[in-house]
Amino acid sequence: MKYVGKGLAKTDAIAISTGKPVYTEDLAPANALVVKILRSPHAFARITAIDTSKAKLVAGVECILTYKDVPQVRFTLAGQSYPEPSPYDRLILDPIVRYVGDEVAIIAAVDEKAANAAMKLIKVSYEIFEPVLDFEQAIDHTSVVHPESDLFCNFPIGMDKERNICSSHTVAVGDVEEELKKCDIVIEETYYTQAQAHAMMETFRSFTYLDHAGRLVIVSSTQVPFHIRRHVARALELPASKVRVIKPRIGGGFGGKQTGSGDVFAALVSLTTGKPAMYIYSRTETFSATTSRHAMRLKVRLGADKEGFIRALDIENLSDTGAYGEHSSTTFSVCGEKTLPLYNKTRAVRYHGHAVYTNKMPAGALRGYGATQGTFALESAVNQLAARLSLDPAELRLKNLIKEGETCLIYQGKVLNSSALDRCIAKGKELIGWNEKYPRRELPDGKVRSVGMAVTMQGSGIAGIDTASIEIRLSDAGEYTLLTGSTDMGTGSDTVLAQIAAEVLQTSPDNIVVHAADTDVSPYDPGSYASSTAYVTGMAALQAAEDLKQQIIEQAAKLLTVTPAEIDFDGQVLRTTDGSKSMTLAKLAEIQVLGAGKRQLVGNATCGSPISPPPFIAGFVEVEVDPATGVVELLDYVAVVDCGTVLNANLARIQVEGGIAQGIGMALYEDVRYSRRGKMQTNNFMQYKIPCRKDVGKITVAFEASYEPTGPFGAKSIGEVVINTPPPAIAHAVYNAVGAKVTRLPITPERVFMGMKSQTK
Repeated sequence: MKYVGKGLAKTDAIAISTGKPVYTEDLAPANALVVKILRSPHAFARITAIDTSKAKLVAGVECILTYKDVPQVRFTLAGQSYPEPSPYDRLILDPIVRYVGDEVAIIAAVDEKAANAAMKLIKVSYEIFEPVLDFEQAIDHTSVVHPESDLFCNFPIGMDKERNICSSHTVAVGDVEEELKKCDIVIEETYYTQAQAHAMMETFRSFTYLDHAGRLVIVSSTQVPFHIRRHVARALELPASKVRVIKPRIGGGFGGKQTGSGDVFAALVSLTTGKPAMYIYSRTETFSATTSRHAMRLKVRLGADKEGFIRALDIENLSDTGAYGEHSSTTFSVCGEKTLPLYNKTRAVRYHGHAVYTNKMPAGALRGYGATQGTFALESAVNQLAARLSLDPAELRLKNLIKEGETCLIYQGKVLNSSALDRCIAKGKELIGWNEKYPRRELPDGKVRSVGMAVTMQGSGIAGIDTASIEIRLSDAGEYTLLTGSTDMGTGSDTVLAQIAAEVLQTSPDNIVVHAADTDVSPYDPGSYASSTAYVTGMAALQAAEDLKQQIIEQAAKLLTVTPAEIDFDGQVLRTTDGSKSMTLAKLAEIQVLGAGKRQLVGNATCGSPISPPPFIAGFVEVEVDPATGVVELLDYVAVVDCGTVLNANLARIQVEGGIAQGIGMALYEDVRYSRRGKMQTNNFMQYKIPCRKDVGKITVAFEASYEPTGPFGAKSIGEVVINTPPPAIAHAVYNAVGAKVTRLPITPERVFMGMKSQTK
């Protein structure tokens, strides 16, 4: 192929490097009102009185809104398929506040100074309740986080809100209890994964105004513009036709901007005042008043026979969804969906449990979306099984892994079309030097070097739900405009879509202008989430390009008075197979939009998939552990990836490197922590540690391609799977080094040291 698979530079690479891209804040006019939010100092309370009279007297204040001034329609901020599986459990402003940072009042003023001054003058009285802060104590707690009667679910998600259960889920095949009794070895362990912050560079922000027709326009740094339009329309009781959402360049998201933080507040100010409004979240607000990864407790029972074949798997999950249920049921289910199929020699499997409400900041979408938590638990248990059996953990996995052409208990007869995971493992062992380094080596200075591993799978879009549309126009000059509703949040997806279309149309990607994410102009796309863009939107781009190419050939055949079968098209010239007649694409394009043609050629396609083909990764790590302190230093991380056909070698590699670094952060450093009264203690980068370049060691990335027949040119996804392996692989290496079995993330020196001590007792 000429363009697909090549490491082409991002279309906006130079612009980004030179500071030229236009972000949300850059588009707001200088006279836009500044929006600020007064937030709750209490984890759980009811507003008994709120006095804004003095605040409204501050010069420059345009409006102050409380729960008395806003629509009373419950909605969700989760940018998901429609109807949303997330519960409609929030109001724009609610008399009940459910976490420290929940919204109490909206202030809009001509400048930040006036807004801040007014905020300080608002007087609020609260009836304080006992908060639910420990998610393991949430079920049947004396405090009920959501006592309201108008909470609504579109689907039966197993909610029992009187018991603080947001959602419940069970999937089971076979008799797990009976199979566990038959197993020679049973691993039973409880694992804890922490809440993790997104830590994107650009905080949440939204700029709103009313256009000449009185329509509400929202310019937002969002991954999900079409979902934002629906959320805001519902919350403000507007027809969707009265709301337009535009997504400019995004300064990172990682799933956080799949939730609509901030848009509805700025929108309400513009509707109230008739003026442009801008709400920029501070870094502290982004940490403490948006969403984080779901903290989970996963109880694993893993049964195997003496030969090492895994015969039974039972995972019981308890997930902390925080104060509101955005993404609660879907993240919970994905945790099981992306772990149970991985090892398919099982005779019985079960995944079950609850997502519970607590009085902490809501949890939401974060790269990996439940698979990250499930992978840590399952892969740690598999590594424990290998140790019990005295088997090489790589060989144990090769015995049990689902392979191409096979099925598993929960696939219900569906066959895995593509997998190179066995080759990924073999390549990873070679690159890390597994056979020479496993399991450990003692150094002269008393430190120990060791290796560890894990494998993982993810998905590519949401099967049977996500659909994306692409429109490609042939311009009057013979170039192309590709219209998409997908959102490039720094991944380079606009570049990849141009590559796919260019490959079909036999032109340079430079001849394709990608116009993305304006709900008035773009064809529908669910947005950038669920690892869907390359697979779902990419296939739509391929089909739209094929549609346009066929139209080009048919129109040329009419003009040259031959049949379409007699036309050859090389991307620039259309000529008859005998060479007697020809026409340039530029001339055809000109004719089509003038009187002679009377039809601009436009290719269209809408694509969805009944399956979600999994990408795979084998992750290998080498660490150095100091037994005297428990300090873990990461030396080398090897990730070998099967994402089907690699669409852009450079961009794919960057995705892997970034995801591995983010996974290392979750494994060793990152932890959203709260005080005993529910105030977030890690609400800035001084308190919340993410890994720097010196912390991640050497990262080596390689690819082992499979071919996914349902994907564009054989491609699958890569965006999320890349974060999943570092936590279990690093925990495995630590165990191999010093015998410390760390089952709770992050893997701090204290936990390593205490784990070592517990082994000596």
